Amino acid sequence: QVQLVESGGGSVQAGGSLTLSCAAPEYFDSSYSMGWFRQTPYKAREGVAGIETKGDKTVVRDSVKGRFTISRDDAKKTVHLQMNSLKPEDSGWYYCAADPVLGPYSLVGGLRAPDYWGQGTQVTVSS
Repeated sequence: QVQLVESGGGSVQAGGSLTLSCAAPEYFDSSYSMGWFRQTPYKAREGVAGIETKGDKTVVRDSVKGRFTISRDDAKKTVHLQMNSLKPEDSGWYYCAADPVLGPYSLVGGLRAPDYWGQGTQVTVSS
């Protein structure tokens, strides 16, 4: 079992920024792709961004392109989501996920649910 732990959520005004972080345990296999998902009261869970091992390939969904950036530090077993120019519709619960098979495109595209999840961190963007 892989326990992922998110942090960095909070409340900001529209136009502000937040950085979400996700920490994986020391034994975590850094060959896994990792990603961020979000769920809002108005939409089903959706993939926001995904990243391949070593950060060689990243994917972000169109609605956040140019505003969100995903990165990872395999030595520290962490993945981050830098969120800029936040909008109220970005509000929701954000979840970190990892999978040994899915690549970042499949993660974001929702081919199937990733194998491992964090507990989530809440983001609230006020107008």
